Amino acid sequence: MIRTVVAGLDGSPESRAAAEWAAREAKLRGLSLKVVNVWEPVPDPMAQAPLLGAETQQHWSERVAREAGEGLRLRHPGVEVTVEQTGGRPADVLVDAAKDAELLVLGSRGLGGLGGFLVGSVGLSVAAHAEVPVVFVRALAQAADEHAPDPTGIPSAATAFRPVLLGLDTARPADPLIAFAFEEADRRATALRVVHGWTPPPYYAYALGADFELHADLARQEAEELTALLRPWRQKFPSVDVTEETPAGSAPAALVDAAREASLVVVGRRIRRGTFGAHIGPVTHAVLHHATAPVAVVPHD
Repeated sequence: MIRTVVAGLDGSPESRAAAEWAAREAKLRGLSLKVVNVWEPVPDPMAQAPLLGAETQQHWSERVAREAGEGLRLRHPGVEVTVEQTGGRPADVLVDAAKDAELLVLGSRGLGGLGGFLVGSVGLSVAAHAEVPVVFVRALAQAADEHAPDPTGIPSAATAFRPVLLGLDTARPADPLIAFAFEEADRRATALRVVHGWTPPPYYAYALGADFELHADLARQEAEELTALLRPWRQKFPSVDVTEETPAGSAPAALVDAAREASLVVVGRRIRRGTFGAHIGPVTHAVLHHATAPVAVVPHD
């Protein structure tokens, strides 16, 4: 079975940016790219309108996908690009299309430098149910955004990649999440910045206010746990320069702030098979909505 990178395309600027990112990622991985365009059948009453009929919508959708595929082949020589056009519920179709892929890439509407992403219901549903990592790319994102500025201060795709950023909870570490982050840093020949945000247990709250030494002891313990957790991964990826940070306070806030200097943010999503179904968790949800760099959501047990 041929492994691929899959990109969802609906003709919007954000989905076009996602397809471009997916093509660059496919080249880094030496894989092919499959662009999946999903059109939703028009309800019968609307289908009667001559300009909104199902055939018109399907024809427009096919044209968007075909032209996007042609453009990707021209801009990314060496990457095999295939286009698949189908109807159905977008979230279900995309999750199914990515089952045999390395990862799935989707677009997310940007809200500006401080606003970050706006992830819609389709994106959130895909992130919560996909069996492979899902990467969200904001509208108008460019390759140069992921690289360090050149000597004149201008971002350039010819310079080195910015670091990969990993958000990690030392209490519930997951090998697939850590491996994905190290591999992404390794293939980009860049550093990995690991951030573990923590808050003191509630029963320490009053003591910490007056005992700075206790706070320092807790901070030291958190840092030591992170170092021990990453030690075998450093040995497995000796070429990756790793920096570790254990800020006290809000984990989402620390990650969103650090994302401004990252080429890719990596966060996890625990796979839940219980009665209440799948969800992505509060930290990942916050990062998805506010980080300005591409965000990879990695599923794990």
